[in-house]
Amino acid sequence: MSTIGKTLHVKGEIRSAEDLTVEGHVEGHVFCETGCVVLGPTSDVKADVLARDITVHGKLTGQLVATDVVDVRADSSVLGQVISKRFILDPAANFKGRVEPQHLDAAVNVAKFHQKKREGAG
Repeated sequence: MSTIGKTLHVKGEIRSAEDLTVEGHVEGHVFCETGCVVLGPTSDVKADVLARDITVHGKLTGQLVATDVVDVRADSSVLGQVISKRFILDPAANFKGRVEPQHLDAAVNVAKFHQKKREGAG
């Protein structure tokens, strides 16, 4: 498991082949297609996140794409779009956006396309 600590500010693209916990600030893209991404209570993320499972305890603005489940916990804040087979929303969470499980395959393919496009530009 990898952790981005609460004092870290990352701008750009993060790729992980193992589970990832974010406690700090991230702007950009987070890819953890085969693992879990946990956004801790101190996290402030302005990014598109692609993972197998995503759990939000902190603050996220962006798109969440999970091949299995997105879990938005109490006292967290999500502003954006959720695309996942399963979606869990705690009643005490702040969620403003859309949930579109029917577009999962297309969203994963688009995310992979954009990732390859950025790799070619770098």
